[in-house]
Amino acid sequence: MSLQEFGNDLPPVFLDWSPYRDLDSAARAYLRDPDLALDALGGVLAGSTVLGFTLERFVNDVNGVWQEVAVCDGRRLILWHGEDVPPGEGPPGSMTSSVRVLPLSGVAEVGTRRRLQRGPNGSIRVDAVDVYILLSSFDDGTLPGSGEEPPPSVRQDALRFVKTFDDGGAGQIARLEEFARLIASMVGRPF
Repeated sequence: MSLQEFGNDLPPVFLDWSPYRDLDSAARAYLRDPDLALDALGGVLAGSTVLGFTLERFVNDVNGVWQEVAVCDGRRLILWHGEDVPPGEGPPGSMTSSVRVLPLSGVAEVGTRRRLQRGPNGSIRVDAVDVYILLSSFDDGTLPGSGEEPPPSVRQDALRFVKTFDDGGAGQIARLEEFARLIASMVGRPF
């Protein structure tokens, strides 16, 4: 199965969104479907100021194009996700578009892990960053007393964002770290 079966004529290299400080310009430079994303996010933002954001997009032969935008307006974390529907699971050219809104008061923890690479001269470069946002809500599992065997297990909901030097470059790594610091600075603040 090729990407052409998904109806995607995407260049092999995508424009870098990291130089763009405003969401509109960054989305238009990076996403395949910026109008869908911006329309969905705009309906939720309703004039709120965007304090920070991160974008993600990848293409593969299974899911076609997968796109995500995470936005923080100081009170909420707003996520837009768009994904091609694989052939056979819907009419040709179908995709999903979804929005999720999380109050920042529901963020329990923010973590950042950097992978560093030491050069021959001893200089250190950030080669990758992995950010997780642990939420106070639960993702899935069985509740105590449900009679399920094995014993109940519950998993907290979490969001994960990753940028590497090969997939995004230094600019997107820096922007993701900036986004993580923004969210972390708001953990525990009264809203």
